[in-house]
Amino acid sequence: MFNFLQLKGLWQHSDFMKLWLGQTISLFGSAVTNLALPLTAALTLQATPAQMGLLKGAEFVPFLLIGLVVGVWVDRQRRRPILIAADLGRALLLGSVPIAAVFGLLRIEHLYLVAFGTGTLSVLASTASFAFVPTLIKREQLVEGNSKFAVSQTTSQTLGPGLAGILVQWLTAPVAIALDAVSFLLSAVLVLLIRAPEPVLINSNKTNFWQELSEGAQVVLKNPLLRAIACCTSTLRMFTSVVETVYILYVTRTLGFSPAMVGFILATGAFGNLLGVLLTRRIERRLGLGRTIMGAAGIWGISYLFIPLTFNFNDVVILLLVTAAILSGLGDAVYQITQVSLRQALVPNRLQGRMTASLRFIIWSTVPVGAMLGGTLGESFGLQAALWIGAVGSSLAFLWVFCSPLRILRKMPTLIEEP
Repeated sequence: MFNFLQLKGLWQHSDFMKLWLGQTISLFGSAVTNLALPLTAALTLQATPAQMGLLKGAEFVPFLLIGLVVGVWVDRQRRRPILIAADLGRALLLGSVPIAAVFGLLRIEHLYLVAFGTGTLSVLASTASFAFVPTLIKREQLVEGNSKFAVSQTTSQTLGPGLAGILVQWLTAPVAIALDAVSFLLSAVLVLLIRAPEPVLINSNKTNFWQELSEGAQVVLKNPLLRAIACCTSTLRMFTSVVETVYILYVTRTLGFSPAMVGFILATGAFGNLLGVLLTRRIERRLGLGRTIMGAAGIWGISYLFIPLTFNFNDVVILLLVTAAILSGLGDAVYQITQVSLRQALVPNRLQGRMTASLRFIIWSTVPVGAMLGGTLGESFGLQAALWIGAVGSSLAFLWVFCSPLRILRKMPTLIEEP
């Protein structure tokens, strides 16, 4: 039986388990919102492709605006209070959607603001969470810890979209979003219960903000392994964002799928994700770390080529979309577990926040670009043309790893030497 399913290791680490459980609960809620929010725009507000692009872009614009600054700030603060505040803020923002819908006040501009606000708080939370984990567990436990987070991601992706589709069809999309608000409240309570001491790593009175910011960026840009990860992931995120921006419109308007069917198809991707979680450690040991990352990126990107091959609602179309979802989930899981573990093992703890922020700035800043591109292409040339461009671009992203020293890396590297 796989190690993460046995009652040992991190299963006995109470503080990590509180963090993991809190993240798992919020992931379930977010899996509902990830489908319910665009469905609210597409079905309730009859959004255009351009408006769908703006909605998706609004969620990731904060990575451009504050992504780098957040890294320095997180490295100067205790991470647990940041996680609690971000959970509470997202609960309030998401809770405003069903309230506005009840009173007939919901508009697309409201969804833009909610997407932007939750995106801003997610920048804070994700950076703080990534930097918080290495302070809770040992270096040799990172792969196990990240595998647990991946299990949560997989489980939420398995049940979340299907649940979202049913809730949207029965209760409307805004009501489904209310569940996510509740999930963030529960997550905040669990993180509040963590009692492990967490020292502040940097004395902000004795250091220069811009030097700290530059140091985090240099760690990423000067290290060939981290640089390859940044380029590969940013390419994947940009072109998959092109696809995801028009996907809901395509399957609901062109193919005529119901919300429940859309939820079912997206949920099948979690089976591939679960397979990836179960096999990642075995694949890494057999192929080596670099080849595992490269192969996973290739599978993840190529999976999107199945989507624009669909034309109408029939069994073959459903099979193609399910295949795309499963392969995407498989590649995503293996890629994320291995490259995140590599980043955490490679960088000293005092730089974790800034390294994460720098990488996320590079990676996630491409998502609004992809979203705007997808919306523009969908409006100008049709939804299927946008799907093809996004799919081809994502299928080539693995070449960044192929052309770097990361391709031949066998084992987890040692820490970057401190200056």
